[in-house]
Amino acid sequence: MNIWITGASSGIGLALAQHYAALGHRVLLSARNEAALAAALASLNPANGEAYPLDVTDEAAVAATVAAIEAAHGPIDLAILNAGTYAPVRAAEFTSAAARQMMDVNYFGLCHGLGALIPRFMARGRGQIAAMSSVAGYCGLPYAATYSAAKSAVHRLCESLAPELAVAGVQLSLINPGFVATPLTARNDFPMPFLIGAEEAAERIARGIAQGRFEIRFPRRLAWLLRLLANLPYPLYFALTRRMLRAP
Repeated sequence: MNIWITGASSGIGLALAQHYAALGHRVLLSARNEAALAAALASLNPANGEAYPLDVTDEAAVAATVAAIEAAHGPIDLAILNAGTYAPVRAAEFTSAAARQMMDVNYFGLCHGLGALIPRFMARGRGQIAAMSSVAGYCGLPYAATYSAAKSAVHRLCESLAPELAVAGVQLSLINPGFVATPLTARNDFPMPFLIGAEEAAERIARGIAQGRFEIRFPRRLAWLLRLLANLPYPLYFALTRRMLRAP
């Protein structure tokens, strides 16, 4: 099976690449940092993959990468659109530039991947796509305004596309992790409930994809807590989220 993974140089993307390589699949890795990508490729056991450096915010480059992979290896069977970024933003520091950057990577970067893959997969009548989002997309959380907004957009996008793709024989999965120990979450300066390792996250994601699940969410306790929070009346919702605020 040919598996293309974006954001594959570290964190969940790297753990997924290592997981699938160990199962004997051909893994095609993409990320912006070429040195980190080369190191990720070298870590695969067995060495069953190839690196395709890529900035997902470049739509033409994404389309060219998909075409190059399929020209060299045949059809992509599974694409995991994992590339993303995160930065906490306090209200006093909010700028439209910060919001645009978050959307460019986490939302439009994923859209570029979908735009390159969907016509090919629908024409073949098969294929699997997994889109990385987050439980932070369930509701707006303090200090995560730009991140939660981008991930919420991914949720609505995938919910809208899934029925048509399913009719065409294409499986779309939405991945909603909680806190996973990665270089991105290492930036957090607060306790992260139900934190799990990247390897465990990769195993849960791979299992959910294999089972054909639309939403792959974990850990379940955190996911359900945030779903509950999102459905509370706003007076109670804001009373609880204000408790999450920290001193400047």
